[in-house]
Amino acid sequence: MCPARVPEGAERGWIIPIGGAEEKRHDADILGRFVRLCGGADARIVVIPTASRLRDTGTRYEQIFADLGAAAAVSLDFDTRRDCSEPGRLEQIEAASGVFFTGGNQLRLTTILGGTPVAKAIRARNAAGMHVAGTSAGASFLSEHMIAFGDEGGAAIAGSVRLAPGLGLTNRFVIDQHFRQRDRLGRLVTSLAYNPFAVGIGLDEDTAAFIGPDNTLEVAGSGGVTIVDANELEFSSMDQVDEGQPVCLLGLRLHMLAAGARFNLQTRKASPGTLLTAKE
Repeated sequence: MCPARVPEGAERGWIIPIGGAEEKRHDADILGRFVRLCGGADARIVVIPTASRLRDTGTRYEQIFADLGAAAAVSLDFDTRRDCSEPGRLEQIEAASGVFFTGGNQLRLTTILGGTPVAKAIRARNAAGMHVAGTSAGASFLSEHMIAFGDEGGAAIAGSVRLAPGLGLTNRFVIDQHFRQRDRLGRLVTSLAYNPFAVGIGLDEDTAAFIGPDNTLEVAGSGGVTIVDANELEFSSMDQVDEGQPVCLLGLRLHMLAAGARFNLQTRKASPGTLLTAKE
């Protein structure tokens, strides 16, 4: 599940995790920005609704992207792993300027797409410049380390979260979604206790992190993004406590970002971004 190598002379495409419940019709800023990144009137977007069990999810996003000005939006559902090797579907991925994963159950994405030719194709195309977005479960799936499920609440509790391999576009972060609405700080922090290397990104609903080729994250939408940085973790009791017990973590850094604020995933520095410009 490692990220694909960026070809010489190329620039990696944007990665856009969305916290779920994004505005789809009126003031659809997040989805509209995704369409513009993908080429606007020339955009060719592949929608992958595999995480959802609702029959109309794919066609609904096809219409949404068409209404937002995309040249073409086609839904490719993958019901079995055999579907992920079908040449016609792989050709659609190769021709796309953007891929969008819908919400639902992220374990459906990992069990059906994980390790298949379509997953490899999406990683390679993103490394070569294609943009990839996902909402809710689709957002969690984008990174190498994925929260499969876990308990809600504000405390870090041993055994309260289960991780699984994700798509692997990057290994720099772990995503959680519906963050403030479902009280998920504890499970995001617990996931970092297992792997302090990654940055924890908690996305509120109708909020996205637009992550550019330079690994700078910019917040868009009506909610906030919570950044948990465990890079300078001084102490963790994760290896000493039993399942169900609280974990002691010292040295975590927390950032609360609103629309326009930024965080560099490489330098791990936060800034107010356009919020400072607006104040001036």
